[in-house]
Amino acid sequence: MTAPTLPGLEPVRPVPASVAGAAARLYRVAGLDISLTGTGIATLGGTNCIRTKGRRADTIADRHKRQQYITSCVLDEVGTVDLACVEGPSHASMGQAGHHDLSCLWWRIVGALCEREIPVAIVPPMSRAKYATGKGNSRKAVVLEAARHRYGAILPNDNEADALILRAMGLHHLGQPLAEVPDGHRAALAGCQWPDLGAVTR
Repeated sequence: MTAPTLPGLEPVRPVPASVAGAAARLYRVAGLDISLTGTGIATLGGTNCIRTKGRRADTIADRHKRQQYITSCVLDEVGTVDLACVEGPSHASMGQAGHHDLSCLWWRIVGALCEREIPVAIVPPMSRAKYATGKGNSRKAVVLEAARHRYGAILPNDNEADALILRAMGLHHLGQPLAEVPDGHRAALAGCQWPDLGAVTR
């Protein structure tokens, strides 16, 4: 039985050395899909998901410890990198429960990266989906399947898939794409907020 394919997806193809910059050093890029319940992380070592649970009865101290724990785990996983690609806030979910705490966690992690002098790129959710599937309104399940197909990765959840896509976008921006993507997918890079990477790329 033939495995189902998604429109716009191509089999995994190694990127030519001339494109990947084999003569140059490989850039260290991390992808971060920040969440209170399942923060996805992608680095050179693979993907991971930091899972936590909160309760309605949690005190301020409980909520602080939870955010402190997630932030600490993220920083340990990321280590020292040339670029961290972070998914930007989802404005469509601002009215959802926990949005206030999620905003705080997002800034805690981004702030900690800045304090380490790690350049941070902000990738809008629609740009992440467009790079993965060619469509900015693709659901997470579609992005997950696209990431599994294009990169041949074992991804147990959409959090890790999103993080991998974010990392792939950062590497592509630096001229070392993980795999070839169609022009329509590549156009998503233009919608991101990229930091000045002159010191990194020189």
